[in-house]
Amino acid sequence: MSALLRAAGVSRTASTAVTQTRAYKVAVLGAAGGIGQPCGLLMKMNPLVTELSLFDIAGTPGVAADVSHINTQAQVKGFAGDAELGAALKDCDLVIIPAGVPRKPGMTRDDLFKINAGIVAGLTDAIATHCPKAMINMISNPVNSTVPIAAEVLKKRGVYDPKKLFGVTTLDVVRAKTFYAEKNGLETAKVDVPVVGGHAGITILPLWSQATPKAAMTDDVIDALTKRTQDGGTEVVAAKAGKGSATLSMAYAGALFGDACLRAKNGEAGVTECTYVQSTVTDVSFFASKVTLGKDGVETIHGLGDITPYEQAALDGMMAELKDSIAKGVEFAKAL
Repeated sequence: MSALLRAAGVSRTASTAVTQTRAYKVAVLGAAGGIGQPCGLLMKMNPLVTELSLFDIAGTPGVAADVSHINTQAQVKGFAGDAELGAALKDCDLVIIPAGVPRKPGMTRDDLFKINAGIVAGLTDAIATHCPKAMINMISNPVNSTVPIAAEVLKKRGVYDPKKLFGVTTLDVVRAKTFYAEKNGLETAKVDVPVVGGHAGITILPLWSQATPKAAMTDDVIDALTKRTQDGGTEVVAAKAGKGSATLSMAYAGALFGDACLRAKNGEAGVTECTYVQSTVTDVSFFASKVTLGKDGVETIHGLGDITPYEQAALDGMMAELKDSIAKGVEFAKAL
């Protein structure tokens, strides 16, 4: 995992130097799926994980048996079916949720919502019962709506802590870094590109003006890279010709963000990632921007900084869709 993270330009110097303060239990919900299996594998490789729960409606005993043979410290257990969900979640520090159906050709995020909203609500309700203080990393799409759903479910149960609920937008950052480095002949591991907004289509906004190292790009290139980052998921769905979505890259991104949460929880200072959280940075109640993580979750939500007229126009253009997606999630949860 350390080598994998170094290749991504994520420093592990501090986390390898800091003594592990205690044991950390992590659960992956949807662990037998296309994202869940590789995500579980990567979390098994994480040196901070001591106990790994792999849950799904079926298939997880086999996945757990497979992953458990890897010679790292995490003890792995597989749980299958609703009757075993509580045991999977009991006393977890971090819960990663890639559960639900993936995108298929021609599928809109609205189609996904109709299926995944109920799944997310049920899993979040179980978290409220069995590990209400856990950090929650939401991968299940549409993230712009599933995070508000989770928030409302937790509020109903009286355990909502906005510092501990995260929409995982790391894949947008991973893509932006890759595309920016490739276009400008830069070393991918040394590139950083903040991505703000949400996690769907035009709500994904890479801030190329804040990318490092700096590289001069024409307006046409900026527009093309922006659209490619926004349509990254569609690109993969099309390339897989109906046989899958962005599962491997999403699992990698999910593991990166999960690792960031654990490093911060373990006491590492200055862990900052872009993530979709309850926010006052803009007029919408949930928004992705740079967030510094601490032992208890969100420590500091950073503002947008200076942005270009192109970026401002894109920001203005996403607001209506983002507001609608958030409202849709809230309304669904309140109707439960």
